[in-house]
Amino acid sequence: MPVREVLNRFSADAMPCQRRVAVQWVAAGILLPTWANGAQAQMGLSGAINYAGWFRALSQRMAKAYCQQYLQVLPGAAVDVMGLARKMVQSGSNELARGMQSGQWPADVGRQLADVQKQFALLNQLTAAPATQTALVVAASEQADRTLLVAQTVTESIEKMAQAPSARLVNLAGRQRMLSQRLAKNYFLNAAKVESKVVQAQLVADAADFRQALQTLKAAPVSTPAIRSELELADSQWLFFDSALRRPADEAGLSAVATTSERLLGVMDKLTSLYEGALREVLG
Repeated sequence: MPVREVLNRFSADAMPCQRRVAVQWVAAGILLPTWANGAQAQMGLSGAINYAGWFRALSQRMAKAYCQQYLQVLPGAAVDVMGLARKMVQSGSNELARGMQSGQWPADVGRQLADVQKQFALLNQLTAAPATQTALVVAASEQADRTLLVAQTVTESIEKMAQAPSARLVNLAGRQRMLSQRLAKNYFLNAAKVESKVVQAQLVADAADFRQALQTLKAAPVSTPAIRSELELADSQWLFFDSALRRPADEAGLSAVATTSERLLGVMDKLTSLYEGALREVLG
């Protein structure tokens, strides 16, 4: 969906707060896929790690948006997020499939990519139904987690092909995108009164993982002024998001988690792209 069309929709149909969220997402670069511009005939390994890594975040993003619709948290924005996530899955799959057709990827990576598409098809089916029951939200979340597992496998497989230490940084920064979305999803599941020890444990573990990964990225030898600046921004956005996650799940708390998770996702996506560029220079 073009940026102007998104803004027009929010201007005409949505509440003022939802329009502000849309503007923030445009500014963060969330509303358009980062890989949608300048597709190449042959994808580099650095880009492939980024693409495959996005599948992890998109699985959780779809489940998060579905739960937002159930809770009626900025529902118009959640519908747009879901639609964009589906488009990004399709465009990312198409780009990686071109690598398969050109013989760029080994057969096992091709099978993993096919499994990713299969799992996303199931997630699409589940989230196509109106979000009217808690059981539907739980089913979508569980399918999103299954999709995440296969997306993680293919991302790791492509990272190993790169055989460069900085490939791990692209993977690690990309995984932060997923954590921002899974943390928000699990906060919403709690708000939906989903009684699950797994959800509670995952919230605690993911927050710790996010903090630790930020420290790892800051300590990494691969650095540029742009990367350092974005890491500082990630630190500040994480503080806002972490604070929102600690709020009660009332209307204000739910909206705060929805908006801060989007801002953090935008920062981590830009940071992942910066690491991808650094890896591309190493690989040539």
